[in-house]
Amino acid sequence: MLDVLFAALAYLADPLIYLYILLGVLVGIVFGALPGLSTILAVSILLPISFALDPIHGIPFLIGIYKGGIYGGSIPAILLGIPGTAASIVSAIEGPLLTRAGKARKALEMALYSSAIGDIISDIVTIVLIGAVAAVVLMIGPPEVFAIIVFSLVLIASVSGDSGVKGAIAACLGLALGLIGSDPATGVTRMTFGLDVLAGGIPLIPLVIGLFAVPEILASFERRAGRFVETSVAGATDGEPLRPWELWRSARTIMRSSAIGVGIGMVPGLGQATAGFVGYSAAKRAAGPQSDFGKGTLDGIAAPEAANNAVNGPTLVPLLTLGIPGDAVTAILLGAFIAHGLRPGPLLLEESGPLVYAILLSIIIANLIFVVVGYIVLKPFVRLIQLRKAALVPIIMALSVLGVLSVGGVPELLLALVIGTGGYLMRRAGFDLAPLIIAFILADSIEFTLSQSLLYARGDLAAYFFTERPAAGALLSVALVWAAYLTVSRVRRSMRASRPREPGRVTASPDIPTEERKKP
Repeated sequence: MLDVLFAALAYLADPLIYLYILLGVLVGIVFGALPGLSTILAVSILLPISFALDPIHGIPFLIGIYKGGIYGGSIPAILLGIPGTAASIVSAIEGPLLTRAGKARKALEMALYSSAIGDIISDIVTIVLIGAVAAVVLMIGPPEVFAIIVFSLVLIASVSGDSGVKGAIAACLGLALGLIGSDPATGVTRMTFGLDVLAGGIPLIPLVIGLFAVPEILASFERRAGRFVETSVAGATDGEPLRPWELWRSARTIMRSSAIGVGIGMVPGLGQATAGFVGYSAAKRAAGPQSDFGKGTLDGIAAPEAANNAVNGPTLVPLLTLGIPGDAVTAILLGAFIAHGLRPGPLLLEESGPLVYAILLSIIIANLIFVVVGYIVLKPFVRLIQLRKAALVPIIMALSVLGVLSVGGVPELLLALVIGTGGYLMRRAGFDLAPLIIAFILADSIEFTLSQSLLYARGDLAAYFFTERPAAGALLSVALVWAAYLTVSRVRRSMRASRPREPGRVTASPDIPTEERKKP
């Protein structure tokens, strides 16, 4: 282990690593801070740049975007009550209250420091655990991996968006898109409709740009406002800075939320938004009924920000050891690892241990860079959220087109537009696109592990899974039961919603005073 770490440190002697991390953090904060954009969009359109770099430069660049974006989303959440990302939704509870009390600068700095502390703690836990988890994963076979992937997809679909059914539909569509191309066993092409561009499968970059960039561009044309945010934020950072004793007073909250984020990060599909809610709720309960929660308190910023950033490190454990991403961004990171010749799985640490640990150590360095950069550029980035759409949307469009053309030509560009139109319609219909991209990335692994299991089962798959591989059978059973429960619950809710009201029952109306409703 020590030899691997020393070899990893040799990679970090390259100063270009820190430059790419710095650029990634800056870009991430920009896209996270603008409510009309997102971290996923930033990672999607800049993914081709990562492909053109060495792995030790390209992957930390994407991780820098990831980290910067999560913090950037807290800027409009705190100042305006408008979350820039899903991860910063909870910060919009206490943030505007602190801003109206003249404590916007304190709140923004608390978000910065608690984010970095939670992230560093989670990264250290990741480095310590990942070797042990990989050793355990080496002891399991394709049936168990197949069962874990299926269980993860069911879990991800069930917690995505407002409807588990829509999440399941999106995941099934992602699997179908991932199976387009050549059969790995026979070499026969399938579902290509005679199109040469689909013969090798749908390329990753046109897919992610189509799913995330094109819908954002189309949605920006729908919103007729000249800016993503019209409310003035002038003077928001001119107040008193955060004092060291105020940060120390929130230390217990930060540590508690970091532990919560680490635990949630190891479960695929829960993500930063869930961690933020759980961290905030735990801090509120610990503070008691006489606390300032709901009135504007710095603990109300520290709790969700530490929790949602503590998710980042542990999501890499299932990603690197099993090849299972936890959200849309880590799904794109999985594609980046594969494109760089680093196939996530139980053998990754044996085959490329020094490089993988160098990337993990670079994440801790990214946190230190993130703190310095976040503090220096806080004021200009606060003003950035009022950037005009006329200046920003053309840049996004140009980067999207260049990204697709970097891996193909006009057919790939048309493919991205078709996928983007479908993604836009799905978003309008209330679908979460995260299960789709995750299932697309996992399609190859599902097909490979299932085919291996079929070979081992010799035609009797059910008996093989439930007698010879009971752990895999148990996981599949849990996944099926959970999916059936969600389906039945959804049907019951729909039936209750469509049930006619009892005849003669008087319903409350906000336009009629209670006294008038009581009169005959």
